[in-house]
Amino acid sequence: MLQKFQNHLLHNFQFLNGKKLLLATSGGIDSMVMVHLFQQLEYKIGIAHCNFQLRGMESFGDQDFVQEYALANEIQVFITQFDTKAFAEDYKLSIQVAARELRYNWFYEVLETEKFDYILTAHHADDNIETFLINLTRGTGLEGLTGIPEQNENVIRPFLLFSREEIEAYAKVNTIQWREDSSNTSDKYLRNKIRHHLVPMLKELNPNFLSSFHKTETYLQEAQAMVEDASIIVYQQVAKQEEENIHFDLNQLKKLPNYKSYLYQWLNEFEFSAWDDIYDLVESQSGKQVFSPEFRLLKDRDFLILSPINFVDEKEEYLIEENQEEVKIPLNLSFYKVADISIVSNKTIFVDANRLQFPLVLRHWNEGDVFQPFGMDGKSKKVSKLFKDEKLSLLNKENTWLLCSKNEIVWIVGIRQDNRFRIENNTQNILKIELE
Repeated sequence: MLQKFQNHLLHNFQFLNGKKLLLATSGGIDSMVMVHLFQQLEYKIGIAHCNFQLRGMESFGDQDFVQEYALANEIQVFITQFDTKAFAEDYKLSIQVAARELRYNWFYEVLETEKFDYILTAHHADDNIETFLINLTRGTGLEGLTGIPEQNENVIRPFLLFSREEIEAYAKVNTIQWREDSSNTSDKYLRNKIRHHLVPMLKELNPNFLSSFHKTETYLQEAQAMVEDASIIVYQQVAKQEEENIHFDLNQLKKLPNYKSYLYQWLNEFEFSAWDDIYDLVESQSGKQVFSPEFRLLKDRDFLILSPINFVDEKEEYLIEENQEEVKIPLNLSFYKVADISIVSNKTIFVDANRLQFPLVLRHWNEGDVFQPFGMDGKSKKVSKLFKDEKLSLLNKENTWLLCSKNEIVWIVGIRQDNRFRIENNTQNILKIELE
């Protein structure tokens, strides 16, 4: 196994030579064999151990075991403890997901602070099969069937070519000590049920199952690569980036024979899960939305608009004093006293400063807001009606600010000035307000 591992590193991970490697080490057989092999090959390694405090004193026994091994072998060691249950409850996560988030966040922290180059985990071939079957039982796209990647940015998994049987045999021959995790014997978790019952049955049906699975996984990875290539080409025809938003042209999208697959490919990385709702958006009325934890997809006439979720505080407001010349937050506004007016635009207005009551207020619009559009003497209009006439999307509405004098709107910023503050022939005090 040592020679096989050395050849594997030489052909697939030659870039690890001379690098500083952080080995994720639970104390179990897989990670302890990985540590042993890297010691034999004299790589620069450190050990990182997480105590999730999920198994009482047994968890602390694992911690002591890893720490003692590192000290005895003069290996740099990093230990941390997590209140995993509390974290899972606070963020409404499963224990497994919470542990994974805590673990990798800490690994990356150690990677940066201690100047390691890569994180290495001891995931092996049987772990790969179990992950495939878990994803299959839950329902997944093609990418969920391509297995655990050997490399994901700075995370390397060099053990995926080894089976659990190979690892156990090497540990016994080399008298490697390890800790047994009592939770691995329980069928409480889906992974353990698959490990204890389904995988042995598959191996019984086909003694070469691991080899066959590896071939299938390779074919699926190749198919996924073709899908990704096609997805990039079509994306360039359908999608357009506008600042932090992505606009998908529905007229172009619906020309595709299988547009749902493309939507899944494009949106899956944004952690959406309500796929039927997303597909229904294509034919829904404007204003319908679907949310992921950090993003939303909005139907706006002939577009689907993907944007980060920015929660709008309707009570958020900013005061502008009389002699203030500029505002930087939330908008970049400038105020100038001028002798005459020049070109008026959506981004530049001129008002009668004597009609203003300071401090001015910059706030979000509210339902029921009414103003008098510039050029329409005495005629009032709901701000919401203006938005509709201007065909503003929900995102545009949420990002629109009103400049107000007391309870009167001076300017729907960047869109329309209010007529009540217009410049007249007898205006003595002209204020130019500009959105930069």
